Amino acid sequence: MIEYIILGLLMEGDMSGYEMKKTIDLSVGMFYKASYGSLYPALKRMTEKEWVSVTEEEGSSKNKKIYSLLPEGRSRFLQWLGEPLTLDRNELLLRVFFYDYLDGDTRRLRLQECRYNLDHEIGRLQAVEQIVAGELAEIPDPQNHFFRVSVLSYGKHFFQMLKDYVDQLLKGVETNHENNGQTGKP
Repeated sequence: MIEYIILGLLMEGDMSGYEMKKTIDLSVGMFYKASYGSLYPALKRMTEKEWVSVTEEEGSSKNKKIYSLLPEGRSRFLQWLGEPLTLDRNELLLRVFFYDYLDGDTRRLRLQECRYNLDHEIGRLQAVEQIVAGELAEIPDPQNHFFRVSVLSYGKHFFQMLKDYVDQLLKGVETNHENNGQTGKP
């Protein structure tokens, strides 16, 4: 995941590792934590794969390494960004964070697919909830299972919250974000 975050940041422009870490902490850090111990090895791997290039800036005390996005890295990033959304909160939010780079048709398609999958999960949990309610009605001391059952309720509320969020994104895409037919950033 860190590789795609780095590629997304480099879509904005060249950065040092320090600047990337700072940007991650101030943006996607709410739902994804990155350490220097994960950032620099990822940058090394990405340089070896020729997804990014590195140049050294001569400075007063240390040589500062500046990373730049290469065409293969841009291609890999846009490929990842255009894949179907998962229901994993962190990955979903990471992709949506960079969705301005995705073309409008793919963005709309992926959000609609995600909404469909969320509807399916909510329905599945509602069915399980009915089964559990029937089973609890037949056992003595159903309150002894309160915390286990509360996880089911959490799941249902979590998926409903995600569905509401995706619905808001779709509404924004349809009303004003497409900017009269223009899609994504160049």
